[in-house]
Parts: sequence; C-alpha cells; structure tokens
Amino acid sequence: MGYPHFSNYCDDFHRLVADTGPLVDIHDERGRQDAKWGLQSHPDGTGGELARELCDAMKAAVDLDARDGGTNWASILMEEILEAFAETDPTTLRTELVQSGAVIAAWIEHIDRRAA
Repeated sequence: MGYPHFSNYCDDFHRLVADTGPLVDIHDERGRQDAKWGLQSHPDGTGGELARELCDAMKAAVDLDARDGGTNWASILMEEILEAFAETDPTTLRTELVQSGAVIAAWIEHIDRRAA
C-alpha cells in the first residue's frame, strides 16, 4: 500500500514540469521510497530545548556569514532544517519543511548549472 497520488498523477506531473531537474528527481525518488517502504507514519520527533538552541546558533552563524559575504548552501540548508527540528506546531513545521525542500531544490539546480 502506498501513496495513491504518486501513481495517479505521475504522468501529469511529468507533463507539467521539464523531464530534468530536481522536482522530477524528487518525485521519482518518492515513488521509489513508496514502493520500497509503503505508507510511512512516524512521529515528528521535533521540538525541545536542544533543537531550539541549535536553531538559534545556526541562524546567528548564517547571518554572520551573510554579512561577510561567505554563506554557502550547506549552512543555509542546515539553518532551514534546524528551524523545522525546533518546531512543534504542525502547520509551522510543514512550512519549515517546504522551505527546506525549496533550498534543496535550489542547491540541486545550482549543481546542475555548474555541470552544464
């Protein structure tokens, strides 16, 4: 048993976006995960004082790097991920995970541009 929307909309998805790039790759990977593991249901495991402290420290580091012109993809992504890890509200957690996914997609796009 899996996510029916992956199989139902796979062809439509591929028609809506180019057959290259991170969104198609991510979509295809989700299909492989679904085929391998089926419907997954795990606790979020987010929140807590340590997550908040790590998040605050990473935000400060990225802000400092940005002021100095030296930020990088790994630091930006780590900040986004730690913001998600610090959240307990499901709506805000979802927003932070989407933001993390967007940074991942942008990073992949940058890697692809460098390779071109």
